[in-house]
Amino acid sequence: MIRRLAAEGLGTALLLISVIGSGIMGQTLADGNIAIALLANAIATGCMLYVIITTLGPISGAHFNPAVSLAFALRGELPWDEVPGYIIVQIVGGVLGVWATHLMFAQPVLQLSETMHRTGGAQWFSEFFATFGLLMVIFGGLRARPEAVPTLVALYITGAYWFTASTSFANPAVTVARGFSDTFAGINPAHIPAFIIAQLLAVGIGHWILRELFGRDQP
Repeated sequence: MIRRLAAEGLGTALLLISVIGSGIMGQTLADGNIAIALLANAIATGCMLYVIITTLGPISGAHFNPAVSLAFALRGELPWDEVPGYIIVQIVGGVLGVWATHLMFAQPVLQLSETMHRTGGAQWFSEFFATFGLLMVIFGGLRARPEAVPTLVALYITGAYWFTASTSFANPAVTVARGFSDTFAGINPAHIPAFIIAQLLAVGIGHWILRELFGRDQP
């Protein structure tokens, strides 16, 4: 259990390092061109997802996301008594990853996002859609080609940065952690609760839809 929790915490920290770090670097080098900054953000995040899912997946299942952990618990593939531990280390790991990134870029470690406002119906629906799509990719991939799941998730999130209005957080731990960074990839803390509600709704609704879509029997 300790190894699994360590893998989840480390993986989530690395995920946030890729999100925040590429956001800072992209914004710095793009000289105000938001499209280029977002492209750098998306590519770096997708690359990191492929790496951490491939390397840490055999240890913990490579959730790095409370929504994914809850979805696996609903399917009976993660014991409910292990869910709180997974969620706690994912959130803590995410925040530590944000702070590590601030250190790397010589920024104040302790920040709150004040400039990045992400709110409104379009943003909330985007988070619902992005999270549902992520779960579909994971469970559909496990059904069809388990070895392809790292690639599928990396490609999906890279694309979802661009085809969702919210740039596809799709992860409560990532959402909380990004509230602690007043950078390109941040989110105003006041807007975090609505994002998380949308993500959790996607888990609940997605559980029933995906169970029927991919079959009730487990591969």
